[in-house]
Amino acid sequence: MEKPSRKKTLPQQENPGSRRPGESRAPKHHPSQVRMDIVADLGTLQRLPHIIGHGWFRELALTGRDFSAEDALNMGLITHLCEDRDSLLRKAGEIAAEIAENPPLTVQGTKDVILYSRDHGVYPGLAYVAQKNAAALPSEDLKEAFNAFMEKRKPRFRGK
Repeated sequence: MEKPSRKKTLPQQENPGSRRPGESRAPKHHPSQVRMDIVADLGTLQRLPHIIGHGWFRELALTGRDFSAEDALNMGLITHLCEDRDSLLRKAGEIAAEIAENPPLTVQGTKDVILYSRDHGVYPGLAYVAQKNAAALPSEDLKEAFNAFMEKRKPRFRGK
């Protein structure tokens, strides 16, 4: 009996986010529903065009053609390509550490605005971000960012 592969594939990654930061070089992937006489469900047709664009999306959805990890990187489905599980986890840790250096309230607000803008468009997204920024004006983290800038030091954010 063949030993199962430990390489990560698109649905198996340890990424809690909606956009995959990376994947290991894995076997081919494909949106196979069209080849099985089924219209894709579970949100593929609704979500994927916003990630990879309509050109790539239509081609993959209508052909059901296989695509590689390199193709996924080129079309923007993933943002990094890693050689193996260890390098994938290392890269994810580097990105997480970089995000963690930023003010937590602003990171959460940015995530909220990204999701809101994705679902509502540019102008409602601009109004939403204006509300978010106005609500953040009295935060202690904003004062800390200003003071750290003036004192030429690294800020110490507390999420308040």
